[in-house]
Amino acid sequence: MTIAFTFPGQGSQAVGMGKALAEAFAAARDVFAEVDDALSQNLSRLMWEGPESELTLTANAQPALMAVSMAIVRVLEKDGGFVLARRCSHVAGHSLGEYSALAAAGAFSLPDAARLLRARGEAMQKAVPVGEGAMAALLGAEIEQAEALCRDASQGTEIAAVANDNAPGQVVISGHKGAIERAAELAKAHGIKRAMMLPVSAPFHSPLMAPAAREMERRLAEATLNTPALPVIANVTVTPTIEPGEIRRLLVEQVTGRVRWRETIASLPGLGVTRVVEAGTGKVLTGMAKRITKDLEPVSLETPQEIEAFLKTL
Repeated sequence: MTIAFTFPGQGSQAVGMGKALAEAFAAARDVFAEVDDALSQNLSRLMWEGPESELTLTANAQPALMAVSMAIVRVLEKDGGFVLARRCSHVAGHSLGEYSALAAAGAFSLPDAARLLRARGEAMQKAVPVGEGAMAALLGAEIEQAEALCRDASQGTEIAAVANDNAPGQVVISGHKGAIERAAELAKAHGIKRAMMLPVSAPFHSPLMAPAAREMERRLAEATLNTPALPVIANVTVTPTIEPGEIRRLLVEQVTGRVRWRETIASLPGLGVTRVVEAGTGKVLTGMAKRITKDLEPVSLETPQEIEAFLKTL
C-alpha cells in the first residue's frame, strides 16, 4: 500500500473546524496555539466560535484551513507514530492546500506557512476591486468545453479563464464579471448543463490576480523554504518536485494559474499510489477523488475517530 496525502482548499472552512481535534489531542492544541502566535490573532477562537462571515474572509480562511490540516498531521506523527516522510510517497494540495502540503513535508515551518497564507489571502483580496471580478462553477462540463466557453465569453479587455479543473463534470471559471456572466449565458449552447455564479469576493486563479502574484513573489523570496522530505505535486504542472527554487516559482504561478486537480489525482496510480488521504476540514477532495479514478482508495481524516480508524488500518 502506497499512500499520498492531499490537503483541501478554500470553501471547506466551517465554524467549529478543528475543535474536536483540539479537545482530543495536545498535539492539535499546540498547532492552533502556534498559528495564533504567528498571526498575533486568536484565529482558533474564530474557527471554533465564528462568526462565519469573518471566518470566510480569505485572509482568515486560508491559514485556518492549513492549521486544521497540520493539526491532523501532527496528531498522526506524535500520537500515532505515522511520519509522512517515511509512510507516504507524495503530497499535494488544492490551491492554498499546496502550502499545507509543503508544511506537512517540512518545506515551510508552521509559523511561516500561516504568515504566507495570511499575506496570500490579503493580496488576493486586494488584487481586484470588489464587483469587477467573478467566478462560476460549470456543472456537467468537461475541460475542453470550458476552455471553448471561455474563449467565446472573453471580449475586448474582459477575460474568462479556467480556474479549477476539479473533476470530471466539475470545472470552475474565473475573470472579469462581464465575461463570466456572458459565459453563464452561453453555457448551454456549449453543451454544459448549468453555470452557477459563485459567492466569492475575487476572481481567484485568473490573470486578474497578477498583482497578488507579484506580492507573493516578494514574500516567497523572503521566506525560508527547505527541501521537502517527499515530493510535492504542483497544482500548475502536475509534476512532483522537491527543488526549493522551482517550488517558489510554481507557487507564484499558482496565484494566476489553473488548479489542475483532476490531472493531479489521475496521475497518482501511475506514481504507484494506491490510497489517497485527505487531511483537513470537509470531504471535498475525497468526493472528487471518487469521481476521478477507481484505482485509488480515498480516505478522509477530519475527526479524532477517523484518525484512530485510519491508524488501525496500517
